[in-house]
Amino acid sequence: MHVLITGGAGYIGSELVKRLVNNSSISRISIYDNLSRSNYNLFIGDKIGGTKIQFINGDILDSRKLRKQLKGVDVVIHLAAKVTTPFANIDSHIFEQVNHWGTAELVYALEENPMAQFIFMSSASVYGNTKTEVTEDSIPTPSSFYGVSKWRAESHVMRLMEKMNTIILRCGNVYGFSQSMRFDAVINKFMFDAHFHNRVSIEGNGKQHRTFIHIDKVTFILEQLLQHKIESGVYNLSDKNLSVLELIETMQTMYSGLEFMFINQHLDMQEMKVNPQSKLYSYLALPQSDLAAELQQFKSRFAF
Repeated sequence: MHVLITGGAGYIGSELVKRLVNNSSISRISIYDNLSRSNYNLFIGDKIGGTKIQFINGDILDSRKLRKQLKGVDVVIHLAAKVTTPFANIDSHIFEQVNHWGTAELVYALEENPMAQFIFMSSASVYGNTKTEVTEDSIPTPSSFYGVSKWRAESHVMRLMEKMNTIILRCGNVYGFSQSMRFDAVINKFMFDAHFHNRVSIEGNGKQHRTFIHIDKVTFILEQLLQHKIESGVYNLSDKNLSVLELIETMQTMYSGLEFMFINQHLDMQEMKVNPQSKLYSYLALPQSDLAAELQQFKSRFAF
């Protein structure tokens, strides 16, 4: 099996590559990435065994180069995206170009040359501001430029469902250690600030909820999708809903005397809750884990 991963050198992609390289059913892994975040961590440090990996320095908007690389590929995992948490409502143009039209270009190419499977990493942000838990049957009402761009991208991907096995994953906020770290994601940023400053800043009153999933669970599910026949469709990929204050409470057991400071405490921040009983989990079992243990493991990866 030849797997091509767009955004394969990024936060999720780096950990996915390291997982898939040990999968005997995969003969080749192509990493297609433009390194726009200037993150080269995948290419240094710990050795990745085997000779099945190749890197293509390419942009998702370069349709000619992209089409060339799709020849002989069995599965595409589309992770490439513009993500600027928490500034998801700044510069609509870049979200529209990369997330929407970049995905559209990829879909156009796949319509002409269908393959076995296409997996698209969308986002739970397509649901917008949700006071109650949403499911896959909930109507998306994105409230940020990022969410809108992902929702528009989904409309293109859905056309592929008549041509090949096509999975859309609406992923929650991902956290945990990766060789290609992101410290703009909320839990990762909190962990950095707690570890090195012993203080975290909270926007609003801290009662707002977000939906989360650990990066190891994301890469586990992506690998399982390659090995199990899952019906084409849209699936939520989330594990737990937590308020910011609940996160802080867990972190206080790890960092003695942890301080937290409220910014604009009077503001009513957006809510995002996803029902953890995804339709996907009727096919695949999500590994069980404990938030405190996950964060302790994350803490152990800091250099000092």
